[in-house]
Amino acid sequence: MHLRKTGYLDLLKKREIKDNYKGATLRIKRVPDCDDEGCMDPRLYEDSKKMMRLLPFIPKSKLKMDTSKKGIENLRTTFNGIKSIPTVSIDIKTENFTVTASDSYQIPLYKYTQINTTEDSPVLYYIHGGGFFGGHHGVVEESLKLMCEKFAFTIFSVDYRLAPENPYPIGHHDCYETLQWIYEHTDKLNINKNKIFVAGDSAGGNLAQYYSSRDQEENKNIVKGQLLLYPTLNMANKEDEYFHWSLDLYKTTKKQRKGLHKMLSMFKGMATGMEDILQTSDINNDYLNPYTKDPKNNPPTFITVGEHDYLKIEAIAYAAKLTAANIPC
Repeated sequence: MHLRKTGYLDLLKKREIKDNYKGATLRIKRVPDCDDEGCMDPRLYEDSKKMMRLLPFIPKSKLKMDTSKKGIENLRTTFNGIKSIPTVSIDIKTENFTVTASDSYQIPLYKYTQINTTEDSPVLYYIHGGGFFGGHHGVVEESLKLMCEKFAFTIFSVDYRLAPENPYPIGHHDCYETLQWIYEHTDKLNINKNKIFVAGDSAGGNLAQYYSSRDQEENKNIVKGQLLLYPTLNMANKEDEYFHWSLDLYKTTKKQRKGLHKMLSMFKGMATGMEDILQTSDINNDYLNPYTKDPKNNPPTFITVGEHDYLKIEAIAYAAKLTAANIPC
């Protein structure tokens, strides 16, 4: 079946189905041009095919995160690459700021607006992902500009300090202190302090949840909602009635199964190296492992995740825990 690319979005909407996981309602966006259950999107599959062909021949002992200086440099080469292309059709204004951290470090901050953005528009504070050791605002910039174009948000993007050179909790504190600065300078920034939302992808989702957790504890009520995109929430792999990670929980086609299982196993091996990355022996605390924190005071939350993402199981389990705690999710 040949489809115009412009028709894919309409098909995603039409082919959406609903499911339920332990009380949480799941809205599943099916691949627009593939009916096989468990099929990886053909475009992503083509992009990943070379790696998948190699993975079955790589010993398990090699599928571990290399946290040496050279290993981190190699990982950053992958995580820091910009693959996006400009898609916006209007001018997006970009402004650069620096925020002085408590240790006097100057944290880079970027602001995006468009002509229809007003001082009453919602504010989105976005934190990029990259495993806490990689990524930067440029990786997500085009997607942020697209959101700015479509919804006229005021969007901020922060370049927090990365591990392992900057051990935990430096990066977390950078993200927290930067949003505090934004909240305290709303007049200068021409924004509405009562419409602030936090968002982040992968490790950035963990950092967004960190701010929400601190916001709850300090009873500030700055965050009105959070968007967690394939977030890292349970790096300690704590099991309960909602969460148990298993390859059996991933539906795959026969053709793709071997490569996908090897890929998922690789990410599971990489996830075991977070203590070395973050330079801490305590990944069980409520900030690095928010999955085990009492969810009752969280703001309204949106969670999204990919079908063959290693983080899918914990993200859906977290959605179920939020739903059970009567948090709109």
